Amino acid sequence: MQLSKRASAVSPSATLATGQRAQTLQAQGIDIINLSVGQPDYATPQAIKDAAVTAIQADQVNGYTATEGVLPLRQAIAANLAALHGIQVDPSQVVVTTGAKMALYALFQVLLNPGDEVLLPAPYWVSYSEQVKLAGGRPVEVAPTPSLKVTSDQLASALTPATKAIVLNSPQNPSGTTYTRTELQAIGDFAVAHDLIVVADEIYGELLYDQTTAAPSMLGISSAIDAHTVLINGVSKTYAMTGWRIGFAVANTTIVGALKTVLSHMTGNPAAVSQAAATAALTGSQESVAQMKAGFKQRRDVIYPQLNALPGFELAKPAGAFYFFPDVTGAMALKGVTSTSEFVTLVLNEAHVATVTGEAFGLPGHIRLSYATDLDTLQTAVDRLKAFMND
Repeated sequence: MQLSKRASAVSPSATLATGQRAQTLQAQGIDIINLSVGQPDYATPQAIKDAAVTAIQADQVNGYTATEGVLPLRQAIAANLAALHGIQVDPSQVVVTTGAKMALYALFQVLLNPGDEVLLPAPYWVSYSEQVKLAGGRPVEVAPTPSLKVTSDQLASALTPATKAIVLNSPQNPSGTTYTRTELQAIGDFAVAHDLIVVADEIYGELLYDQTTAAPSMLGISSAIDAHTVLINGVSKTYAMTGWRIGFAVANTTIVGALKTVLSHMTGNPAAVSQAAATAALTGSQESVAQMKAGFKQRRDVIYPQLNALPGFELAKPAGAFYFFPDVTGAMALKGVTSTSEFVTLVLNEAHVATVTGEAFGLPGHIRLSYATDLDTLQTAVDRLKAFMND
């Protein structure tokens, strides 16, 4: 059987593959600490679960909903953007999807023609490049500054007549790096000047630890930038709802209309019960969000200096999300390996700690470690890494 060229050109998710390898070793009785997973370890808050149960018992989730999502949820998303960022959007500009990953996938299907190029500032989330390929586009990596950010000058150096869009993730997976409003405006102005779409993935926007506000948004900077921006977000990270699969896109009416048409043939609509839960998450008490943020911040603050002190490890303190992304080129040299993937395999087999290679994020020489697990487990993982590097 011959598969499509499209399917053959796409690589499996490196993060999921690492997690599966860790699970295989665990099934063999090996004590593996899995720091490859990109999801909160907290339970979905009880009030959100209760809202889902209530909706089920009231027979409110038995049928199809509108492709773009139920109106109460889209209204809640618009109200949440207003509360967090002062952004005024109409619910008609919101499309709810089966996870933020589906919002991205559908968006690339809507935006790209064969051969169109999308600028991906490295490091970037593993699925961006593969989703661009699936839409017939060509991902173009843009090397970052030492701060792991890109400037408009760097983007300009990668610009061609085929460039259609820029994907900007802030706070960033895998590093937690966060762009300032001034930096976002410079990139937004660049996009406007060259008639590009900015795909602003802000899924970690509320998980920012050194200030009480959410991370700056690309939306709301100027009307011109708004017209060139598609905001991608969801409830997965902020409310510990990864399994509920609710994301959303906010865009101009032209893009929203195309998204609705494409999604009507892909998923039909997001799960009705998950939409009820997401509505409760956005409209209810935010105390659980504050508690989860405090927990992540404590873990970051305790583990960061220890990780940075490991032989051959070097990293900046992440501002948001829940990942460390150390430069391990020194550690690789100490261990006599030349590829990051080889180093990650060595760490897994000898230290029994599962991490993700930076090659998957377009930046070899780094590894990603999630601190979305309890502090005791993180401490044990760092102790194992220390013993491994000192062996």
